[in-house]
Amino acid sequence: MSVSSRYRGAWEGFWREAPGEQGGVFWDAAPALTAAVHLALFEPRLTAPDLPLVDVGCGNGTQTRFLADRFPQVVGTDLAPAALDHARTADPAGRARYRLLDAADRTEAEALHTELGDANVYMRGVFHQAEPDDRQPLADGLATLLGERGMVFLVELAEAAGPLLRGLAQSPDGPPAKLAPVFRHGIAPGEVADAAVPEYLRRAGLMVLASGELPLVTTEHTSDGTPIELPSRWLVAGRSG
Repeated sequence: MSVSSRYRGAWEGFWREAPGEQGGVFWDAAPALTAAVHLALFEPRLTAPDLPLVDVGCGNGTQTRFLADRFPQVVGTDLAPAALDHARTADPAGRARYRLLDAADRTEAEALHTELGDANVYMRGVFHQAEPDDRQPLADGLATLLGERGMVFLVELAEAAGPLLRGLAQSPDGPPAKLAPVFRHGIAPGEVADAAVPEYLRRAGLMVLASGELPLVTTEHTSDGTPIELPSRWLVAGRSG
């Protein structure tokens, strides 16, 4: 199974329109506020830190480039060619590699695993953006990338983020400027129950080894200048402890 052409086209349109500078997209917060915080939770739990690291849904590669300075081999993947164009432009030194990947497509996930071998995976906010029918295939694809030795670090919006996002979308002034393109392109975050992601992983043969809560930092502010942060949940999973 692979994602729908509508979904792929929506993301391609979004990234073609997106500004090139870091921070121009709603979730494109500085690595010091995102990947660095996540890495402090993930890195101590890695049983094979020498494995390649795959950043699934890397977008314009802001977090990928940070991770590439800390792991020997990092591959940023996305299903939108325009996103990868942004990532490569922002990484002229080639600190990371970038490639097209639909992680919900079993054949593509298996091909990347054949190329890299077992890998660790970093993924931020992809389940809640995926269409419902794509979520279990996505979890299966992650399990394929991990193989036997890899581990995955996921961050997803918590259920409590839904009312906050709806409130922003329905503001009398309209949604914040950086959130508006998300709704316009039809890639607005979906409702994913807090208990659903661990269950997707369990069905894919993975075990949740650690989890917790964090604010998801965005690059946007409310009309009164307050930074917008959304509740999120993180977890680490693998074949075993």
